[in-house]
Amino acid sequence: MSAAPKKAALVTGAARGIGLAVAKKFLAEGWRVALLDIEGELLWKSVAALATNGDTIGLNCDVSDARAVASAISEIERRFGRLDALVNNGVAPGPVETAMAKAVHTPEIRADYRDAIPLSRYGLEEELAEAVFFLCSDRSSYITGQILAVDGGFDAAGIGLATLRGERRNG
Repeated sequence: MSAAPKKAALVTGAARGIGLAVAKKFLAEGWRVALLDIEGELLWKSVAALATNGDTIGLNCDVSDARAVASAISEIERRFGRLDALVNNGVAPGPVETAMAKAVHTPEIRADYRDAIPLSRYGLEEELAEAVFFLCSDRSSYITGQILAVDGGFDAAGIGLATLRGERRNG
């Protein structure tokens, strides 16, 4: 009896940050992963760094281009023969410790935000990857239509970005 073929996931925005962490998590769990990103050079470096024997595909693609997306899906079907999970990496989590966040926010702003974060720390890319993988796994088969807040407690505390900036609502 032959083993079942490995499951396959497509992760958009996978050249760095949360998307790359998600791709790594799927690979660590024995899945094959198609990493899709608009930034080709960074994507190729990330795929090469993963060094997986046939378990990854790098797809340079702009998700706003329907033809390019269709071509990417065709390549996944050709190489993997299946697609079990699509991770459309457009999540809007709370403050997460990413290279992009470090580049955008000065240390002073980051310290101010950290003091206002209910958990008093930034989230980690790997923590979001764990949540994403869980939702794509068989372990979440009974979960339907729920919102998983991966925001360090902002939602539960009723804190929004405007609150952190000291902005007030009109009216």
